[in-house]
Amino acid sequence: MPSLSIFAGLETNSALHVIPVGLAAYGEYHAINPNKKIYRTSKERITEMQKESEATGKTRHTASDALLTALQEAGVSYIFANLGSDHAGIIESLAKAGAENRSTPVVVLCPHEGVAIAAAHGFAQVSGRAQAVFVHVDVGTQNMGGGLSNAARGRIPVFIFAGLTPYTIEGELPGSRNRPATFLQDVPDQGSIVRQYVKWDYSIRTGKNVKQLVHRAMQIAESDPKGPVYLTGAREVLEEDATPSVFPVKKWGPIAPAALPEAGVAEIATALLKADNPLVITSYSGRNTACVSELVRFCERLAIPVVEERPTHMNFPADHPLHLGYQSGQLISDADVILVVDCDVPWMPSSDQCPNADSKVYYVDVDPLKESIPLWYMPSENFFRADAASALKQLNRYLDSAAPLDQGKHSERLDRARMKHDELRRAWSKKSQAPSGGVITTEWVTACLREVIDQDTILINESVTSSAAVFQNLPRTKPGTLFGSGGSSLGWGGGAAIGSKLAAPDQDVVCLTGDGSFFFSSPSSVYWASRRYGAPFLTVIFNNQGWNATKENFKRIHPQGAASDGDRDWVSLGPSSDFAKIAEAAGGAFARTVEHADALKTALADGMRAVKEGRSAVIDVRIAPI
Repeated sequence: MPSLSIFAGLETNSALHVIPVGLAAYGEYHAINPNKKIYRTSKERITEMQKESEATGKTRHTASDALLTALQEAGVSYIFANLGSDHAGIIESLAKAGAENRSTPVVVLCPHEGVAIAAAHGFAQVSGRAQAVFVHVDVGTQNMGGGLSNAARGRIPVFIFAGLTPYTIEGELPGSRNRPATFLQDVPDQGSIVRQYVKWDYSIRTGKNVKQLVHRAMQIAESDPKGPVYLTGAREVLEEDATPSVFPVKKWGPIAPAALPEAGVAEIATALLKADNPLVITSYSGRNTACVSELVRFCERLAIPVVEERPTHMNFPADHPLHLGYQSGQLISDADVILVVDCDVPWMPSSDQCPNADSKVYYVDVDPLKESIPLWYMPSENFFRADAASALKQLNRYLDSAAPLDQGKHSERLDRARMKHDELRRAWSKKSQAPSGGVITTEWVTACLREVIDQDTILINESVTSSAAVFQNLPRTKPGTLFGSGGSSLGWGGGAAIGSKLAAPDQDVVCLTGDGSFFFSSPSSVYWASRRYGAPFLTVIFNNQGWNATKENFKRIHPQGAASDGDRDWVSLGPSSDFAKIAEAAGGAFARTVEHADALKTALADGMRAVKEGRSAVIDVRIAPI
């Protein structure tokens, strides 16, 4: 008769260490320890511990409980989650909290991890507060993919928790491996998957200090330059007993915003006062909405024009006469002093439109050296590591006591900027007229959309090669109403729209995307989650049936190349999928495909009406194919 394997262990108040023994070994153990109870499985031990808690009237407090409590203390409202077998302790803690009427962050299930991190990204942009993402071991971590890159490049604070495969095999501890997948998910260094994209990664080694780990992670995530953090924990650790404690959350806040040195304030202000043709370039200074008014005040006092270079936030009111559009172009070459505030790539060094040899450039950013980008340089007079809002407040205070700009020079600068501002708007207006022949243009799409949104509407922009029309025809004048990913991985928009709507439930949210980006967004997951969690938004797809960015880049490098003739560039996505129907099937979205210019206004109005009634809508707009 083959020997049977059972599990033996000591009954203690700490996590149980169970060892496998055969019948002979069991007999020897029991002879030495006749009063010790034997547990054949770790499940038996957990059941016994629960019975002990009921008998004593004390509820077990585990590391999983501590993790959720710490997130609640840190101000996390939502856990965007794709749960797996590694989250058994978390699921139990959530259920227990619900039964006991204790508050925890609300779980938003996302059937794809890319949607989860995009939603946390969008929520943080709108609210200013980091949210949590829970994913399943190494495979769930990998499924976050480009979303993690976007959060890193976009400086978005996100708390990511991933389980680890159990580190015991034979039932030695509660949570031990119990299915084949737990072997296949055991990798040498799970943290290495994300280490290039996170500010901090660590693994819980004991349930006793889980709260400290959570608050340290949040402190790092929310300190500039902000970014994602990654914490892992195996099932055995999450099942450990922990001691409930009151945590001094206020003592774990992010670092204070950095300011300009006094000499730097004087240097920048003096150079701009003396300049003949100054320029300000920014992309994301409006991530702090308080920065917008400071930038307006500063530029008005010195009559300095502003260019929003590929903006990912609303940084400066688009209707202001000092707003000179979204591409610096010749303005850079003509400027004698340039102040770059929060902009990763203010110009392309490989182009002809760069600062001239005599111009002075001052660079102000929370990360002025872009330390995570190995090859990067924008030669400048001085680089300052400073928070944009703090720096502009300093500059405005300096101007309070400095000799004002000569009135003649001020008028000259302002008149020149106003003339350019008006010239740009006239050109944009001409392009946005109703097209002839019914073929829909990107300019016509945005001109029609302008009629169904207001200044409070949040625009989630992932339109890529259609972005120029978005910026020009959907001018933003209110801080916190325009967002881009800040990175380069497509598929962000749908999840970000969900997070944005949860953060601002009283505002309309519109996601602007291309057909290529829509493919990447895992739309079935997006619209399922949108319906389940009451986060409706309008999606407008600029459907040119291909990857236009890839084609444009190819043509720049090989304008007369072999792939310039016929369909030999592998960018066509025709025949087009029925994107609207995908959203309708997955999440009951209002679905409309528009192929003629005359039908567009009605479709957009109907779509927005559906959103206001609580239902997501997708308008698939077929523009001229590439």
